[in-house]
Amino acid sequence: MPSPFPGMDPYLEGHLWPDVHHNLASAIQELIIPQISPGYVARVNPYTVVDTSPEEEVGIMYPDVEVLLRKDQATEPEAAYLGGGSGALTPPTLSVPEFEKIQVRIPVVEIRDSQGDQLITAIEILSPINKRGPGLAPYQKKRERLHKEGIHLIEIDLIRRGKRPFYSPYLPKAHYMATLTRAASDKMAIWAIDVKDALPTLPVPLKEPDDDVRLDLGKALQLIYGRNQYDLSINYQNSPPPPEFSEEDNKWMKGVVAIKKP
Repeated sequence: MPSPFPGMDPYLEGHLWPDVHHNLASAIQELIIPQISPGYVARVNPYTVVDTSPEEEVGIMYPDVEVLLRKDQATEPEAAYLGGGSGALTPPTLSVPEFEKIQVRIPVVEIRDSQGDQLITAIEILSPINKRGPGLAPYQKKRERLHKEGIHLIEIDLIRRGKRPFYSPYLPKAHYMATLTRAASDKMAIWAIDVKDALPTLPVPLKEPDDDVRLDLGKALQLIYGRNQYDLSINYQNSPPPPEFSEEDNKWMKGVVAIKKP
């Protein structure tokens, strides 16, 4: 069954996101390969980021808090919390373990020259970790490096929470966004996308003088939604993952998901 939303389904932003992220990269690869062969190849090349602040995603992308705690669970402090010679100290209320660090694999679709394996275009689907604390600054450095190396960069942001790694005073407000920064260009093309909008068809640049090819982002999402039966894992009568939508958007979404009622 297809998603009830015309574009991005906000219910995919929570616990399903790691699976969506992986499958969307594969679908993008699938759609692009026939357009670029035999001069180019498209490969999914994942990299790993260590999430040192997983508590920010507890109950959203990660399981409940108990799953992320270290094996030595929370304990009551000792009755006598003694110091060194100055008498008893005030005992802590509770001794709790730290959160486990989580390794997050982030897939990148790379378009390479089939002759020399030169990286021509990188298609980044942003993860929540790219948009906050431990992963934001390293990702910003990565996008700077790609630009300096003359590599085209497409960024697809289908996560509403967090801070976008790119900035412009002209950046429009939108739930979702896609950008294209061409090699050797000082301009970034922006596609602002709201939950009510269809996902765009993006140009994918290659080496000159080859023409751009097309990435139908909406088709890619529709493919993976149906293939992986995400509707069976979603209760559309619940609210979507945070952040909260506006009252107007919530009202619109209630009408959209009404067809999902049993």
